[in-house]
Amino acid sequence: MLEWLVALCFVILVVLIWPGFKYFNTESQSDALHQGLGISQLAKIDKTGRCVSEQEGSHGAQAGDEKKRAVALICKPSALANYLLKHCRTFSNYSPCVGWTWRAGALLQSVYEACCPYDSPVQFVRDNLQLSDEGLVALDWAVPTYQKRRRTSSHSTSPVLLIIPNSFGKITRNLLKLCETALSHGYLPAVFNRRSHNGTPLTTLKLQQFGDPADLREAVRYIRHRQPAGKLYAVSESTGSGLLLSYLGECGSSSYVTAAVCLSPIFRCQSWFENALCWPLQWALALYQKICLSRYKTVLGETIQTDTLFSSCSLRDLEEALFCQTIAPPGTSSSRNTSATWDVYWERNEPLRDVDEVAIPVLSVCAQDDPIRGDAQSTIPLELFETNPHFFLLLTDHGGHCGFSTQSEGSHAGASGSVGPVAAPSSGMGSRQISWSHKALLEFFRVTTDFFAAEERTKQLAAKRRGLGGGAAGRTFRNRSGSTCKRVPECSHNIHAIYNWQRSYTR
Repeated sequence: MLEWLVALCFVILVVLIWPGFKYFNTESQSDALHQGLGISQLAKIDKTGRCVSEQEGSHGAQAGDEKKRAVALICKPSALANYLLKHCRTFSNYSPCVGWTWRAGALLQSVYEACCPYDSPVQFVRDNLQLSDEGLVALDWAVPTYQKRRRTSSHSTSPVLLIIPNSFGKITRNLLKLCETALSHGYLPAVFNRRSHNGTPLTTLKLQQFGDPADLREAVRYIRHRQPAGKLYAVSESTGSGLLLSYLGECGSSSYVTAAVCLSPIFRCQSWFENALCWPLQWALALYQKICLSRYKTVLGETIQTDTLFSSCSLRDLEEALFCQTIAPPGTSSSRNTSATWDVYWERNEPLRDVDEVAIPVLSVCAQDDPIRGDAQSTIPLELFETNPHFFLLLTDHGGHCGFSTQSEGSHAGASGSVGPVAAPSSGMGSRQISWSHKALLEFFRVTTDFFAAEERTKQLAAKRRGLGGGAAGRTFRNRSGSTCKRVPECSHNIHAIYNWQRSYTR
């Protein structure tokens, strides 16, 4: 009871002080970060050769500096990068909240999106998946509350949006709003729940390690079996990006994902667990995780030192107790080099360990004032985005952690019906204000898909002009495409053909 009282006093203190602190310090911090990062908003390709977004100056010099600094797209120059700069208008249409308001505070809007309840017009239909080792994970399919039919036909061609929550399993307000927005734009959202998360039964003594993609790989295989005709996109939130990046790196061109987005990702996870968060946030996250694990205390006691686990006050101690420290056999000393074990654990689970193998476009949406990730200069690997053509960084001045509140928050949704690949239905699902980050990721998926389709058409036309097959080749392609759908019902689109040509965008 005393712990909850202390937490409540801390929250009240932050609510009273933080907006004023941000009001007087936002501009100086933003200028310093821009100087440190070296971001230029005045040209599409700067002196270092990296590609950045250009804010249009048609609004006059008055609006000038603040709008120019609002957002930047940082990436290696490529055909896809130029296409994104030309067609993704949402990227440059970000007006963060500023001034004396709680929405301008990075910490407050982050806590609001993570903890506040949300009256969502979405319900979830759960599929429990038994894995090869008899463990269980769950896929929660989002469907509108007004929809009588709770299951989607396997013949549906709607794209599937695989959503990976944070590593603590918390279903946040931001995630619920993303499911609602995705439904209104024709996607089939599916939330991936790890072992023991969100009511998923723990049927084995094995918990999923931070960056182990084995369970996610089986879940993706099931999604392809259930929805063979739809493309697959993936979105991760916060620390859940570690699992998504690990999966994309290990699977490479066999990930079966068309494009992916990471919202407020944590890139350097070992250092984040060690010293990134202040103690109140560490304590709060550790307490939430211990509460979720308490129901399995007895069974976990067979392999884990539960006394050490439930007395942990930091995220590092908690992670070490779960995965790095095991109960010593009888008659042996319990002392061990936990530091060495900790380093070995992160050699296997660091999200960027196989980053060179990623073969699809990945957009990371980050804010410089993210209070969870930490200092932008030391926590964002800019060299990755400047050298790897598959990675794109959408970096904003303000937005907190998965917050990205805008000045128009709470007003009409605006012209958002054309963001996704499918027009929004005429239901009440799209009547609310859509988060800017959600608009940006859906537009990224649409523009990336359009680019791939244009590349394929260009390639086919070039082949015809060279006389390689002529008209007969076109007829053969159409006939083969139709027969493939009948012969291989589990995947109507030829995934291997996609990965044969999509690397052309790195030129």
